[in-house]
Amino acid sequence: MFGLFKKDPKKELQKKYERLLKESYDLSTKDRKASDLKRVEAEQVADELAKLG
Repeated sequence: MFGLFKKDPKKELQKKYERLLKESYDLSTKDRKASDLKRVEAEQVADELAKLG
């Protein structure tokens, strides 16, 4: 009954991945180091997504 309100972990990770990529892109013209760190964080989320299949 309460399963209707559970969030799909794949969708949540996908949203997080897209948000991090956008932040990385936005930072790329201002602070390259911060942009690279966001990109690394996004890649870690992508790896988690791949593990979930």
